[in-house]
Amino acid sequence: MVISPIDFLVHIDKYLDIILQTYGVLVYPLLFIVVFLETGIVITPFLPGDSLIFVSGTFAARGVMNVFLLFFIFALAAIIGDTVNYWIGNVFGEKVFEKSRLFKKEYLEKTKEFYERHGGKTIIIARFIPIIRTFAPFVAGIGKMNYTRFLGFNVVGGIAWVLIFLLSGFFFGTMPFVQNNLSIIILIIIFISVLPAIVEYIRHRLRTSGK
Repeated sequence: MVISPIDFLVHIDKYLDIILQTYGVLVYPLLFIVVFLETGIVITPFLPGDSLIFVSGTFAARGVMNVFLLFFIFALAAIIGDTVNYWIGNVFGEKVFEKSRLFKKEYLEKTKEFYERHGGKTIIIARFIPIIRTFAPFVAGIGKMNYTRFLGFNVVGGIAWVLIFLLSGFFFGTMPFVQNNLSIIILIIIFISVLPAIVEYIRHRLRTSGK
């Protein structure tokens, strides 16, 4: 069976349920790997982050998964992911983009602009914006941001990101409306997550057309 990325994103709950029934507790390391890759490797910004954590929270609300273990796994994956991404940027820098066609350099440029506007707190803000979430620690590494300072933002941002989406899923997951409309809610989460990037793109186009 071939699963399209869009179908997987919209119906994460269905596929997560299948994984749980098939592999049981092995779902926990799998969730760790997905979030780690989404935050730690610059070629995988398309993997689910916000929606996956939210849906996992709804499963925990039903007693199918342990919410405390989920928090530990997701937070650890997010923090380690950003750390790895930082050091990839720090060691390899822009050569990664110059020598490979797999990377979209415009993502790097957009993240640089975002980073220049918001400074160190970009590491926290970026947690809530797909794509920029993946590239922000990479750019921080390129810019040789002090690692101790980076780590502080990394830990605060990672914990806040996981808490917000996991507990939202946990506390609202038992509501009949949420259970009956989970696919729509996932789409809303995805839309809200990418909205800042859309707004920034429109602003950029307006500034460019105005010159």
